[in-house]
Amino acid sequence: MKYFFAPWRYKFIKSKKPNHCVFCHALSENNDETYHIVKRGKYSFVMLNKFPYTSGHVMVIPNRHTSDFLSLSNEETLEITNFIREFTKVLKKSFNPEGFNIGMNIGKPGGAGIEDHLHVHIVPRWNGDNNFMPVIGQTKIHPIDLDTVFEIIKENL
Repeated sequence: MKYFFAPWRYKFIKSKKPNHCVFCHALSENNDETYHIVKRGKYSFVMLNKFPYTSGHVMVIPNRHTSDFLSLSNEETLEITNFIREFTKVLKKSFNPEGFNIGMNIGKPGGAGIEDHLHVHIVPRWNGDNNFMPVIGQTKIHPIDLDTVFEIIKENL
């Protein structure tokens, strides 16, 4: 297994997690620019990931608050799928990636950072980028470099 360091992810790990659903909150605020919602549909919406793995990392999210993939209606599933196709094309045009990771992390054991509200990640990828997820790219991401880990441990002795 290869090891790469991604210290920019440390901000996400250490950030205080809100008591509310961040997706429902963003959707209800009707301030798409502030919350980086790039498109709304009848059943779902697309927004940028606040802590992206790569530039252009977006998420397709059902409007309805649910963690159960099987509870999605045919209409919700179709619109989400159409958004995935549309934004794969948009990202290809915008950033010229050589590939994509597209998928859901469902439940804590499945790697979901936000467990209570389904979301589909669309992550543009390039040959040689350093953010392959362990399961897909057989590479482990370290969210913080060794020098910083050392400093933090020393501070907390």
